[in-house]
Amino acid sequence: MAQQGQFRLLASRRFLPFFLTQFLGAFNDNVFKSALMVMIAFRLAADQANALNNLAAGLFILPFFLFSATAGQLADKYDKSLLIRRIKLAEIGISLLGVAALVLGHNGLCLLVLFLLGVQSAFFGPIKYAILPQHLRKTELVGGNAFVEMATFVAILGGTIVGTVLSGASDAASGSQWIGAMIIGVALVGYLVCRAIPAAPAPVPDLKIELNPITQTSRLLREITRTPAIFYSIIGISWFWLLGAAYLTQIPSFGKNVLGGDEPLVALLLCSFTIGVAIGSLLCERLSGGRIELGLVPLGAAGLTYGGIALSVIGGGLQPLADTSLAAFWASDGAKAFLLHLALIGVFGGLYIVPLYAMIQDRTDRALRAQVISITNILNALFMVISAVLGIVFLSVLDFSIPQFFMVIALMNAAVAVFVFNRVPEFAMRLLVWLLSHTMYRVKHEGLEQIPAEGPAIIACNHVSYVDALLLAGAVRRPIRFIMYKPIYEIPVLHFIFRTGRAIPICSKQKDPEGYARAFEEIEQALEDGDLLCIFPEGQLTKDGELAPFKAGIEKILQKNPVPVIPMALRGLWGSFFSHKDGNAFSTLPKRFWSRVSVVAGKPLDAASLRAEKLQEVVLGLRGEQR
Repeated sequence: MAQQGQFRLLASRRFLPFFLTQFLGAFNDNVFKSALMVMIAFRLAADQANALNNLAAGLFILPFFLFSATAGQLADKYDKSLLIRRIKLAEIGISLLGVAALVLGHNGLCLLVLFLLGVQSAFFGPIKYAILPQHLRKTELVGGNAFVEMATFVAILGGTIVGTVLSGASDAASGSQWIGAMIIGVALVGYLVCRAIPAAPAPVPDLKIELNPITQTSRLLREITRTPAIFYSIIGISWFWLLGAAYLTQIPSFGKNVLGGDEPLVALLLCSFTIGVAIGSLLCERLSGGRIELGLVPLGAAGLTYGGIALSVIGGGLQPLADTSLAAFWASDGAKAFLLHLALIGVFGGLYIVPLYAMIQDRTDRALRAQVISITNILNALFMVISAVLGIVFLSVLDFSIPQFFMVIALMNAAVAVFVFNRVPEFAMRLLVWLLSHTMYRVKHEGLEQIPAEGPAIIACNHVSYVDALLLAGAVRRPIRFIMYKPIYEIPVLHFIFRTGRAIPICSKQKDPEGYARAFEEIEQALEDGDLLCIFPEGQLTKDGELAPFKAGIEKILQKNPVPVIPMALRGLWGSFFSHKDGNAFSTLPKRFWSRVSVVAGKPLDAASLRAEKLQEVVLGLRGEQR
């Protein structure tokens, strides 16, 4: 059903006009940019051409640094559909100027047009991702972002191929005319399509615009760093664009200079990568069931590292082609494996980036959403510049081969992934939950809308297995701090996740009086800070599948901090590998796979009159007969 819903977006006016608009805009940018690069290369001497091409690349990316901050503010201040129409009108004017520049063969005017296209892209960027949460439901965000990422890479590849082929025509004048006609035609179609985009009212119509990009960027960065999950997700997205830029830049050189192939071979290599990104992006919807599943991000990061290492090893063993035909490459040793792993990098890249964008859209304050996206675009541009610098350093200065460079960025990707996931342990926790729910359990959720979106509260749940906390953390989208039995807190592997997730270990007052008192002090402080806590009032895992008496610790907590208590129940975990049924947990091999498990939440209870016995009755009622 999720997959069917994903493709249903393409028949929805809430999404289709925007989807086509952003695809056509990205396609047009890359047609002109690639056409300009080819014409410069053929008109000028090699040293002049290299210098001018580098200048062109810099002029296209410069506007993202200069105007993204202002663009984000405008997207929060004005109706986004209105801004899109104005941007597309500007694209028509830029396209007319671009046609004149190509026909006249005026390099300076061509560079100006490229700069203006960069300005247009910089103003469209924040709208591109900030408009999706306004038009799509939360369950549609993953699918919408998947289509956007797929379309972006297809547009980049398609525009590059079309611009290169047309500009390389034997009749230069004819090629310029075809390119001009295409650019103007696509711009006009884009404007007509964008007029069908529904209104997207401004979240902050009275926002005062700060025109100084440095001041605005610094202010937003300070704001974003207060929420580590969003900040490091932005770093993760920007890192992916560094990787993507590295592959897209070096693959043509590898195909021509290392393998000795021609344009069709380069197109085949680029197609493999792009098709992979498209497949990976669309797979996100199926693998996450329409939810924003952050567990796919570590999976994608691991795949990117594996794919990069494999590509380096396989690419290093490929030999130059005696025959430049695609058939000769296909028949050569290692060619199929190289194409496969190039596509796999794209697949895992899609799994990696789509949930990150969806999470930022979902968790960012709507009043700041477009401005946060603008910061993402600035950092994306910065990381792509770093990608170019890394290519120069390793390939030109240190004289690495392209396969060796692929190995370097794959290992760097592993280091960045470890850093980000260490800073935001939620990613690792979600991965474990996702693996559990796709191997041993099928998890169903009921009543989770009862949990407050913000403010202090306590979840009280029955305790059946060693993975209870993981399943609850995976079900509840708001971060949870667990109050847990100290021996469970100290289990290897899980201990790292619980510690970095700021879980609060506790044991009986008789065993550790100081630790007991310290735990209650930490609980009190956490509730004062507005955190969501979770406690298992039984104090230990059930030995017989039934609820043990709830301890009075919950009453002690509520006496000092009378916050809402959300009763919850886990169903179907008794008898699993992680429970104590038929002996201690982990004592036998797993016998149940993909069994049904439910996470059920009830209405919040008033803390003033709540007693442990009453809470136990409510939780038992939620659990029912299914242990």
